Amino acid sequence: MLEPSNNNELPVIPEKRYFTIGEVSDLCGVKPHVLRYWEQEFTELSPVKRRGNRRYYQRHEVLLIRQIRTLLYEHGYTISGAKAHIMNSNTKEQSTSAKQIHKMLAELEEILNLLK
Repeated sequence: MLEPSNNNELPVIPEKRYFTIGEVSDLCGVKPHVLRYWEQEFTELSPVKRRGNRRYYQRHEVLLIRQIRTLLYEHGYTISGAKAHIMNSNTKEQSTSAKQIHKMLAELEEILNLLK
């Protein structure tokens, strides 16, 4: 998801379930208003909203924000380019998972035939 070289200057993500927008801002090196804007642009980014419309981000969303930050600030992508890159990487991951599942099913069917 993220290249390890880009995480060196960012703090380690603590083992917590939910993070406030301020915590995510500090962890990812982006201001809160930028995070709120990215929520509108990237549909994959949707923090839980609780009373008073407070945002609570999960670990996978913090990782996604770091990936978006890397694409935009370090690799020079535009917003639409970063969206396309993330969509392509998600599609590749899904197709790889589907291939693995089909392979496992075929192996299980072979085992089942051997047992009969």
